[in-house]
Amino acid sequence: MAVLRLIALVTALLATSAAAQSVERAPSTVRVATFNADMNRPGAGVLVKDVQKRTEQILNVAEIILRVRPDIILLNEIDHDPEGLALGAFHALLAEGVRDVQGLDYAHRFLAPSNTGEPMGLDLDGDGKIMGARDAKGFGRFPGQYGMAILSRFPVAKARTFRDLPWSAIPWAEAPRNPDGSNYYSDAAWARLPMSSKSHWDVQVTLPDGTTLHLLASHPTPPVFDGPENRNGLRNAAEIRFWADYIDGADWITDDAGTAGGLPAGAQFVILGDLNNDPVDGDGDNAAIRAVVNHARVQDTKPASPGAAVAEGRISEGHASDPSHDTADWHETKDGPGNLRVDYVLPSSDLTVTASGVFWPAPDDPLARLVAMKGRTRASSDHRLVWIDIALDHR
Repeated sequence: MAVLRLIALVTALLATSAAAQSVERAPSTVRVATFNADMNRPGAGVLVKDVQKRTEQILNVAEIILRVRPDIILLNEIDHDPEGLALGAFHALLAEGVRDVQGLDYAHRFLAPSNTGEPMGLDLDGDGKIMGARDAKGFGRFPGQYGMAILSRFPVAKARTFRDLPWSAIPWAEAPRNPDGSNYYSDAAWARLPMSSKSHWDVQVTLPDGTTLHLLASHPTPPVFDGPENRNGLRNAAEIRFWADYIDGADWITDDAGTAGGLPAGAQFVILGDLNNDPVDGDGDNAAIRAVVNHARVQDTKPASPGAAVAEGRISEGHASDPSHDTADWHETKDGPGNLRVDYVLPSSDLTVTASGVFWPAPDDPLARLVAMKGRTRASSDHRLVWIDIALDHR
């Protein structure tokens, strides 16, 4: 019996060791990922302390990234601070490595302010106050909450940001209206309110083969938590449809530096981020995300995972989508939408994608601990890391 137990133990250890390896990849490829890492905290400065203390949630987020080992990653929901202390501390943790996983040094990073928590100085939600979280340019309890950042192994050449682009400047913009048809926002608020709830970025990265890849990054507001005026639903749709116009080179677009125009013709790009919208299911304007996913210049590899396909408790009644493509684990929410596909890495149609996936291990995988629920506490995030591998150009 002792021999049998020893054999069983060795077999289990070997299985665990095999499962614990990094996500395999082909040579001569670049891995690009997005991850809503749930690294937001209730107050300014709290995230820095959590990273420095190496809390379990932070370690789990880091381990997920280090197991997938993307060359470039967009982090959504990482609180922004002006000095970049939180990102710097997290960068150091990734370089150091966690547990039994080797570190990865991201030599380059891009960080810019977010609209979240930035006061408008106006009463946007009609509660008679002007300093609430819903009175900010983007929902947030303090400036920079729910921010975003890019880490890259390759040089960042230059960037355009669209944080200040007014929502009202969009030619096809639909303003939120009350049930009686009146405008939800005052004229002053509508004229100034930015389209972007966080920011929209076009960050150029120089790949090892010398080509330039445009990272089109954003994190639109959830299309819920509003009222009959549908202000969040309409804003989410505008934030997403912006990218369709941008890759078409629309001349109405102006960046924060005052430069007009969209993406240059022929530029290679990847649209990435938590876009808070599913092509088929959920409460958002599904047509908005389909306008991007099905765009002629975009290819959708439909990354999948074994964990999403069998996620326990998925609210599948009425869902038309394939559950294996889901990227958000919302099944435990009693009145929630169920699990949805809301996180995207969408490459331009002229890029060669060799592989793609979602880090969502099956329940019997030892790495499922990294995405598990422990009571009411998440091991890492309610979102999953999504990645693609792009072949380098050897022409």
